[in-house]
Amino acid sequence: MRTHSGPALPDSLAEGNFSSSPAVPKHTLCRSLPFSTLALPTFNRLSISYCQGTARHKRFSQIHDQKAMLPVRTTRKMTVKAKDVKSLLPLMIIMVIIFLVLLFWENEVNDEVVTSTLEHLHVDYPQNDVPVPARYCNHMIIQRVIREPDHTCKKEHVFIHERPRKINGICTSPKKVACQNLSAIFCFQSETKFKMTVCQLTEGTRYPACRYHYFTTEGFVLVTCDDLRPDTFLGYVK
Repeated sequence: MRTHSGPALPDSLAEGNFSSSPAVPKHTLCRSLPFSTLALPTFNRLSISYCQGTARHKRFSQIHDQKAMLPVRTTRKMTVKAKDVKSLLPLMIIMVIIFLVLLFWENEVNDEVVTSTLEHLHVDYPQNDVPVPARYCNHMIIQRVIREPDHTCKKEHVFIHERPRKINGICTSPKKVACQNLSAIFCFQSETKFKMTVCQLTEGTRYPACRYHYFTTEGFVLVTCDDLRPDTFLGYVK
């Protein structure tokens, strides 16, 4: 008879009485039971089925743990993105400030171009219908932003009530005269008289706190021309 060369088995196992064997945790058997004990047919089936079930349960537990960890990983990614946005906030603020400065500067440049044209400064056709005629000059000075370069009030300003096309025709007029204080430049004089409103300063020194008195008149307009277009209004001759 072949003797068992492996470690000694419990008496109940050695006698083949598995039902009366002492309570031994099955996971302990799967982990530490000697391989030679699996030679017993009944014990072999019990141990293999249990160990397979234990391994299957362990795999399910690992999958469940991985699924449970997903929300944690997602939360970490969201936290990182929030930190990135927070770090970019100063740069975004600087870009907005630069955009507003450029927009303001562009508007200022456009205003300077508009206010430097003769048509904007001196042509009012058809004439604005101001409810109180005595306030015509005050209204027009504010509406057209008429002022000196240093933002002081202009002492006198003239609005011409004639079509812009007819005013442009002054540059083709045969009447040329020497411009006052501009001896090297010729002024063109209109061939006909134009209706005008003359605004004279009566109160105020700093724009827009300027008050004007007005009177209407007719006269020959004097302008300088640039590329056959009126460039600067220099005055009028009655």
